[in-house]
Amino acid sequence: MLATATAAACRRQGFEVRLYDLPAFDVTNPDHVEPVVKTADAIINCAAYTDVDGAESQSALARRVNGEAVGRLGQLARTQGKWLLHISTDFVFDGELDRPYVETDRPHPINEYGRSKLAGELLLRESGSTHCLIRLEWTYGPHGRNFITKLVERARTSRTLNVVNDQVGSPTATAEVAQVLCTLLGQRAEGLFHFASAGYVSRYDLAAFVFDQLRMDVELKPCRTRDYPEAALRPLNSRFDCRKIQAILPEPIAPWQEPLERFLREL
Repeated sequence: MLATATAAACRRQGFEVRLYDLPAFDVTNPDHVEPVVKTADAIINCAAYTDVDGAESQSALARRVNGEAVGRLGQLARTQGKWLLHISTDFVFDGELDRPYVETDRPHPINEYGRSKLAGELLLRESGSTHCLIRLEWTYGPHGRNFITKLVERARTSRTLNVVNDQVGSPTATAEVAQVLCTLLGQRAEGLFHFASAGYVSRYDLAAFVFDQLRMDVELKPCRTRDYPEAALRPLNSRFDCRKIQAILPEPIAPWQEPLERFLREL
């Protein structure tokens, strides 16, 4: 989902882009990764195991993809003298703070997916590579499934939907993320950054916005996360403070409504 949008954005800005993906390319296979790193000027790692609930029963696989592979990539980038940009997640936090998370807040993941992503962050730092680490949240886009597309799919078969109203964050379009990644690439930025669209909304109010924009007749019923049990726990507070990355971006971060309206028109 993100890699496709990023490749398109980078090409528009004049970068020569090569995409690598399964099944021909496996980020956990050193024989696949090493020659790619050697021939690249810079690397953006969008590869990830993203099945949050699946990671509870496949924690070893999640750790290999999200943790060990990232550490190995960092080591190769260091030995080859290459700049590396890696993508992480709000799920490294437990969501218990009563304010938006800043980059210096201590991570405390509450599920296997979050633990595997945090392992990748730590191994990347330990690698000694020149790198940039960016945490994202609530991403959606035209490629792949996400909360927005799942909502619309469910609404086509059921006119009554229960949606949690105690998870709060910022829906963030991959198109917006891609532009930010291009900026980081152009600057060869280093360090840890949080990025999300401006403003915050609950999952419930987000669903109401989506169906209003699409003019779909759907009855929404609010529920609590604890009333809708899933295999993996979810952080309730996914809000990011994005002032650090805003300081190096050429334009103000757009409110979440604007890119979502564009996405829904295309959808």
